[in-house]
Amino acid sequence: MTALVIFIVSYLGIAMGRIPGLALDRVGIAILGAIAMVALGSVSPQDAVRCIDFPTLCLLYGLMIISAQLRLGGFYTAVAEKVLGFSDRPRLFLLVSMLLSAVLSAVLANDIICFAMAPILACSLKRAGLNPVPFLLGLAVSSNIGSASTLIGNPQNMLIGQVGRLSFEAFFLWAYMPSFLSLVAAFGIIAMYYRKDLILEKNETINGNDIALPRFDCWQTGKGILAVVVLVGLYLTDIPRDLSTLSVAGSLLLSRKMKSRDMMALVDWHLITLFCALFIIIHGISLAHLPEQVLEFLSQKGFELTQPAFLTGVSVVLSNLFSNVPAVMIVIPCLDQAIPEPWYILALSSTFAGNLFLLGSIANLIVVEKASGHGVVISFKEHARIGIPVTLMSLLVLVAWTWL
Repeated sequence: MTALVIFIVSYLGIAMGRIPGLALDRVGIAILGAIAMVALGSVSPQDAVRCIDFPTLCLLYGLMIISAQLRLGGFYTAVAEKVLGFSDRPRLFLLVSMLLSAVLSAVLANDIICFAMAPILACSLKRAGLNPVPFLLGLAVSSNIGSASTLIGNPQNMLIGQVGRLSFEAFFLWAYMPSFLSLVAAFGIIAMYYRKDLILEKNETINGNDIALPRFDCWQTGKGILAVVVLVGLYLTDIPRDLSTLSVAGSLLLSRKMKSRDMMALVDWHLITLFCALFIIIHGISLAHLPEQVLEFLSQKGFELTQPAFLTGVSVVLSNLFSNVPAVMIVIPCLDQAIPEPWYILALSSTFAGNLFLLGSIANLIVVEKASGHGVVISFKEHARIGIPVTLMSLLVLVAWTWL
């Protein structure tokens, strides 16, 4: 009973994003939940350490280091400037920017791409006389959709891949087509909705601060791109993904010019801490056998997680209640490692569900936060106008794909 109370209070706090009267965010709430699990005896200190999936954390950490190399080398700045060459043709620019963010998110994780690209796009679009809102929404939804196609595209996929021991190649071959079709649908929806609003009116201005962009360094960027190529090649072998990622990331720290302190400063320690806390909270309710009891109850009612439509629905609801990473942590103990397809469906549905509402994905929040610093306001309602139809189309594509 103690574990259940801690779990409910923690996840309600994570869902709300705060506790009234306290300056706590989602990470702080998760940490307190994990501490309560140990302090009140639901999880022993030894189990708290053992239940943390360190390979997943190592994978996430290593990818952040590789992305830091590209960011400090000016790769994202150069990419944004190249894409802006299409700014005189707004629809083509929207298409190219969405394709680019989807591809980059598939190999470098969506949160990282949004963090790097959102401020550059917000600043550059204003100077080009384009309305930043549709293009930034395109960045958010396309990065989520693109990240669904690989096991390293977002934190929840990394976790699913590690715990489910999924093949990188097999997952991509199953996931790339529904991801691509969903991306096409998302572009069509945004282009149609903003067909008359892609260009700013002559008397319309958006205030905000310009940013000092990292200068492009061909050598440092080349090192980062080579690291990504080598890493993808290693993922196709039997070498553990976490070991491959850490090895490649470690080689990038051996630099004569780029300080390791600067690269480490770009690691999202808050996200890594959130993962550790959630592992402990979920382990607490697992020891109390609560997931098994819920599954047995649902089975008696005729619902099984092996049913694609039911699993998709559960994933979408939980992802929008608690965000997709905590939602995935709730579901994965209930899946059978011998059957890979439910793991694939969970990965895509939880990621696609992140586009439904603004709070469904950390990538959405990153784009909105970075945009606001440059005078670009994207409201909950504005996001929902695009996010709801994009998500519904993506989920329809996913359900149809599982039936084929």
